[in-house]
Amino acid sequence: MLVTLVFVSLLVFVVVRVLPGDPALIMLGIEASPEAVARLRESLGLNLPVPVQYVRWIAHAAAGDLGRSIQYDVPVAGLILSRLSVTLPLTVMAAALMAAAAIPLGVFAATRHRRWGDYLTMTLSQLGIAVPGFWAGLLLILLFSVRLGWFQAGGFDGWGQGVGHALKSLLLPAVALGLFQFAVLARTTRSAVLEVLREEYVKTARAKGVAESAVLFRHALRNAMIPILTVAGIQLGQLMAGSIILESVFYLPGLGRLALGAISARDLPVVQGVVLFVATVIVTINAAVDVLYGVLDPRIRYE
Repeated sequence: MLVTLVFVSLLVFVVVRVLPGDPALIMLGIEASPEAVARLRESLGLNLPVPVQYVRWIAHAAAGDLGRSIQYDVPVAGLILSRLSVTLPLTVMAAALMAAAAIPLGVFAATRHRRWGDYLTMTLSQLGIAVPGFWAGLLLILLFSVRLGWFQAGGFDGWGQGVGHALKSLLLPAVALGLFQFAVLARTTRSAVLEVLREEYVKTARAKGVAESAVLFRHALRNAMIPILTVAGIQLGQLMAGSIILESVFYLPGLGRLALGAISARDLPVVQGVVLFVATVIVTINAAVDVLYGVLDPRIRYE
């Protein structure tokens, strides 16, 4: 985890400095005097050698200090936490909808191998993979907001309006965000369950007269959960990263729009902080998935 985070921090630090534009000049405007720009660059530490800037930034980041936003003049850590009230519920809702739809559908397809249920599932999953999330979001807005008027077209009024109202505002973005991941997880579940159903112990359980529901959920699905969990863990991180585009489509004030605005304004501390935060979340999820392997299969702990 540590090596991955160091590599990500180094990569994002180098990349944001390759981007054109001087943050000090952007803040003061093109009519600012060279002396004022030089003073601001010195106060921001931009006049120091790049290796020194990186060491200073990573040392402060390790202590929880991600710097101060150039654009908003507030601590980056606090800015990220404030935007999580939108991005985190959106990601969790998309993941819940994805798992609730994909896993049962994948099991259903596996039990109907090479029959209409299997072909229908594969067709739906192929559509989910083929349709980009931002395009699905626009179609959902057109149908459920413009035509039917069931949901608002975008924006987020906050949690002060009530949990139900807030979740309703996030429902369409969550569906659009989780569509591609739903398709991938459904196909993964189908393949994993189908492989387990061909094992000898499943055939033995059926020969002994074990109920089909027990065969599917106690034997087949449980033993197929490791590849399913692996893919789902990767997808959870991708959902948070993928929210950047969907938050722009639905005009949600989350981490995605924060990152895009920071890139446009050359707000380097915010860009670095958001990328490092998302990378930390993804690495942590992957570590948690590794731990859950031992919970699902005790033989992994013994090995």
